[in-house]
Amino acid sequence: MNEQKELHEELNNNCTLNDIQEYIKKVIDIRGFGNQPIEEEMILLTEEIGELAKAVRKEKTNMCIDENKAKNYDPIEGEIADIFIILTSICNTLNINLYETFYEKEKLNINRTWKNNK
Repeated sequence: MNEQKELHEELNNNCTLNDIQEYIKKVIDIRGFGNQPIEEEMILLTEEIGELAKAVRKEKTNMCIDENKAKNYDPIEGEIADIFIILTSICNTLNINLYETFYEKEKLNINRTWKNNK
């Protein structure tokens, strides 16, 4: 627990995406999930996306929701953080540098033409 706290205390607004990816790699190992197969990580990511959908439904729509379970759902921000952590962990499992992958993809996206049908 102390090791996680020490790592967390090193995080600040000046951290790069590479710093955060390395932090997540370390805490995932500390928490015992470092050897999790990619298939299990994908299942967790899918579950977290569902939890984000539930949080958005609860906070941003007028759709009905079970009042007995409403307090069991994390806020949107918490679910987004969970998705980011698991997505980053998947990148670590596959030896993908998240920043480089994002940067290269954006170079392609810049040259695309985007049309809004609204």
